[in-house]
Amino acid sequence: MKHVIVRYRLKADRVAEHERLLALVFEELATHKPEGLAYRVWRLADGVSYVHQASLSGPGNPLTALGAFRAFTAEIGDRCVEPPASADATVAGSYP
Repeated sequence: MKHVIVRYRLKADRVAEHERLLALVFEELATHKPEGLAYRVWRLADGVSYVHQASLSGPGNPLTALGAFRAFTAEIGDRCVEPPASADATVAGSYP
């Protein structure tokens, strides 16, 4: 299984727009239910920093096939103070 972590910080005046676009991604995920994908997004306590975590058990990334995800990522750099930084990750511990 492959794990990818992405972290970034938004411009404060773009949070509402960002949340709306993110909600559309999760609506499309709920409709299409792509296999081999676990996807979580955390908004940190500062209200403008986000961490995304995707776990992929198959080939490719099913997120990239979603129109809502493409719309979400299309201009994300314009919404950010710190642009998205992506890294592959290895689980060092997990409970349960």
